[in-house]
Amino acid sequence: MCDNLTEKPLNQEYKFKGKIVNMRVDDALLPDGTVAKREVVEHNGGVMVAPLDSDGNLYFVKQFRYPYMEVVTELPAGKLEKGEDPFEAGKRELKEETGAVAGKYTFLGELYPTPGYCGEIIHMYLATELTFGEQCPDEDEFLEVFKIPLSKAVEMVLNNELKDSKTQTAILKIRCLKNEGRI
Repeated sequence: MCDNLTEKPLNQEYKFKGKIVNMRVDDALLPDGTVAKREVVEHNGGVMVAPLDSDGNLYFVKQFRYPYMEVVTELPAGKLEKGEDPFEAGKRELKEETGAVAGKYTFLGELYPTPGYCGEIIHMYLATELTFGEQCPDEDEFLEVFKIPLSKAVEMVLNNELKDSKTQTAILKIRCLKNEGRI
């Protein structure tokens, strides 16, 4: 059994710097004293907001996700700008994507979507006490908004009909919190 699992970066070489991600290859000192290569994707992180109305419906968006070349159903979400407050970004994304403003937010935690190679952290919130106005998506964002009852959304997660990890995690957390009477 290893008492210390920490790896120490020795050298970092950037291979690509972009608008959304940077990619680098590090030499890392392992706990046993050997050196290994570590490929890392740097990402500013994201935020996801699960809008839940008083009738128990969650509001989703469908949008084309280029890496998968398919339309994906997910809860409203967006990228963080460097140094941006996740809570404020979540409020912005909720309004932009659904037209909703929430009277109450509950922090659902942080999600590491791909910890083997990417430093992205997604901050998750539940939004309740909703009022709706006009949505205002980004100019390069095309999406469809619709609602699904929470119980149906749980069933969809279990049937692999919702493949997005942040969406799955938030739905199951919300269901557990409701069952425990915490929300």
